[in-house]
Amino acid sequence: MEKWSNFSRSDKLDGITVSEIIRIGIEANKLVTAGHDVVFLNAGEPDFPTPDNIKLSGIKAIIENKTRYTQLDGIPELKAAIKKKFLRENYLDCAVSEISVGPGAKQVLFNVFMATLNKGDEVIVPMPCWTSYFDIIRLAGGVPVAVTCEESNNFRITEQQLQKAITPRTRWLLLNSPSNPTGSVYGKEDLEALGQVLRQEQHVGVVSDDIYEHIIYKNAPYQTMADVCPDLKNRIVTINGVSKAYSMTGWRIGYAGAPQEIIAAMAVVQSQSSSNPCSISQNAAVEALEGPQETIALRQAAFCRRRDFTVAALNTLPWVSCKIPDGAFYAFANIKALLDQEDVKAKGIKNDKDLCSYLLHESKVAVVPGSCFGAEGYMRLSYATSDHLLKEALERIKVGISQLVGVSHIK
Repeated sequence: MEKWSNFSRSDKLDGITVSEIIRIGIEANKLVTAGHDVVFLNAGEPDFPTPDNIKLSGIKAIIENKTRYTQLDGIPELKAAIKKKFLRENYLDCAVSEISVGPGAKQVLFNVFMATLNKGDEVIVPMPCWTSYFDIIRLAGGVPVAVTCEESNNFRITEQQLQKAITPRTRWLLLNSPSNPTGSVYGKEDLEALGQVLRQEQHVGVVSDDIYEHIIYKNAPYQTMADVCPDLKNRIVTINGVSKAYSMTGWRIGYAGAPQEIIAAMAVVQSQSSSNPCSISQNAAVEALEGPQETIALRQAAFCRRRDFTVAALNTLPWVSCKIPDGAFYAFANIKALLDQEDVKAKGIKNDKDLCSYLLHESKVAVVPGSCFGAEGYMRLSYATSDHLLKEALERIKVGISQLVGVSHIK
């Protein structure tokens, strides 16, 4: 069929492409289609199934014909469950009018920025960060302001860095804890220090992406900004969802707690885009939040075991180092020294993208280069997969790197 000669992409899409993580997945699936056995460590998706009680709740919703349009930003039952969740786990007392439900936490985040950013407004984004943050901010007309966070501080923004990054155009600080891709966690002292800066800068709010809240390995309880700094609650948006904690990625339910005027503005955006979230998924999410919670601890223990194995295996590789993450299910390995080796350069590998491409095509393991997250010289491995596949993947990576630098270097 002949192409439409007058077609042109919108200027809004300049510099914006499909997520690199998705692109790597597509490339890996092409190898699978060609008959290759690929281990996928690129996606941020738990390998566990959705718990049976939640699945049965979704089935029940279908049988009871709960399949029609619902309230725009969440059924009353789900908003009530979220209200209880916020109070029970985060000590946040939100009115129902201060809660929004959307088709995934990503959509909720998009709604926030579309509803609050004017052209040129700035959002401070600590780096490394999830790949979609920058593009969502740009699509909403905002300007992402990258602040590079050092590995020596576990990739967390400091109060000095925050103060330096704030300008009269700053609208939001975007925090993600536990972090994708680094697994870093902001503790109470970290958040209190940032809060001190924000008290002096009253035009700046906080968007707190807490989606990995329940995948945390520190003994200290999880804390979010609105809990630590309750006096700033009127300018904090707390975002969460059921995808990671309850293995419900495909159900697409995210939610937010925020001041009523922000929630109302988000509803306007959602009314003209996705409209209400899936009615079946909403009913299942009620069961997720109000039903038995034992699976969270069991799966957290499994992730912790996998984390320890993955990090230990990475740290046996020559010129590779990896800190132990405090949360999420990613290992973020420093490969700068490896990339500096002459044997590696001689094989045409110049950067982290080249190395990850080599590991995909030669070792048949899909991992993500750190440059996708704004951190060149790193690679991210998701250990949200089975112990067997993790062992296989790390062995393949070990062999692949041995071919680059010489077998004698492998411990």
